[in-house]
Amino acid sequence: MANFHSAVIAIVSVTIVLGVVIFVHEWGHFVAAKLSGIRVDVFSFGFGPRIFGVKRGDTDYRLSALPFGGYVRMAGDNPVEERTGADYEFLSKPRWVRMIIAVAGPTMNIILAFVVFWGIFWLVGLPADPYLRQPAQVAAIPQKDTSASGVQPGDRIVAVNGVKTDTWEKVITQLKDVAPDQAVTLKVDRAGTEQTLSAKMPPASSTLYPLIGYPPEPAITDEIGIGTPAEKAGMKPGDKIVAMNGKPVVTWQQLVETVRGSDGHPIQFSVQRDGKDLSFVITPVQGMGADGSMFWQVGVLPKIQADFEKQQFIPAGKEAGIQTALGMGQILQVLKGLFTGRVKLGQLSTVVGIARESGRAAKRGPTDLLWLMAVISLNLGLLNLLPIPILDGGHLLMLAIEGTLRRDLSIAVKERFVQVGLVFLLGIFAFVMYSDIFKLIQYH
Repeated sequence: MANFHSAVIAIVSVTIVLGVVIFVHEWGHFVAAKLSGIRVDVFSFGFGPRIFGVKRGDTDYRLSALPFGGYVRMAGDNPVEERTGADYEFLSKPRWVRMIIAVAGPTMNIILAFVVFWGIFWLVGLPADPYLRQPAQVAAIPQKDTSASGVQPGDRIVAVNGVKTDTWEKVITQLKDVAPDQAVTLKVDRAGTEQTLSAKMPPASSTLYPLIGYPPEPAITDEIGIGTPAEKAGMKPGDKIVAMNGKPVVTWQQLVETVRGSDGHPIQFSVQRDGKDLSFVITPVQGMGADGSMFWQVGVLPKIQADFEKQQFIPAGKEAGIQTALGMGQILQVLKGLFTGRVKLGQLSTVVGIARESGRAAKRGPTDLLWLMAVISLNLGLLNLLPIPILDGGHLLMLAIEGTLRRDLSIAVKERFVQVGLVFLLGIFAFVMYSDIFKLIQYH
């Protein structure tokens, strides 16, 4: 019954997410076409047979049977059909106008992501780790660079460069503008006695952990990646990692450090689940980070009860712009990884994987579902700009070729162009779909 309930949530969630994202994409094409003076015959929410609708002017606004997005049918957009040459026909418009219409869909997806992020930051707030509001008590120190500053587990950092720091947030604020290799003075409370420690700021490419130690972030799992080593080993959301290879773990960063420093060797995880002690042997695999770097991972995310700080309207927009740019950068890194072989096709997801992630997000709440919608919208927008036939980027490429040649390509060439792109995309989709289903079979 629980599996059926989860399946229903996943189906409803993915229908909403993909429906909105694809609909907004097509709405971008629709608006651009209308503003260009092109007659739009059909603007449909969904695909398949028409359920009902209303005709306004030349356009049939309809609801179709399959609620996954929609489509726009413009007058004179089929190169096979005979055209009259009328100004309202798509193919009668100059190439630059058709390029704008092609770009409008992906652009609306990027704008949708930006607006969703803006709304979340303004109405809900920026997520912030709860430990930032807590006293700067050091939970643990990195295994490497233990002598960087001399801080020890249990120390409470009370001042940085002479400025009082009663929380982790103030410690980080005082250090964020300090240049690499510049001298830093830390005053710590160690077992009731204040001590002054001197060190140098870590390099710009490093973290602050060698300098200030690890904050108290419990090593409790939240999300377990589909088909990852952790999932295959049997790890579940809510598991508390208490030791790795026999060494105690008191903070999430110790888990990250051990996994990334494993060089791919098996790690023994000691876990507490519902009052029981469990043990798993998990072998990390390599994955790619948002910055394109490769590192060892097991496929788990930490359970964080984030605090949210509501932002004013304008600052929320600024943060939304930053988040949108970061998201686009991450997608471009993944695309680069696909071409260089650092990312495998099997790591991508089709509607099966998206449905499962949508179901998970829906269970966590509307904010997480909206966040996922924004991320998927960014993906759809950028991926549609790839120069692959049948995608918007493929149309742009064809128009660019025709513009360079100063003549239209023949119908036969255009058909072959589309056929090659269709076979290519269907091949990728089939492979990734197989990978998604195989992961689900393994999971169950």
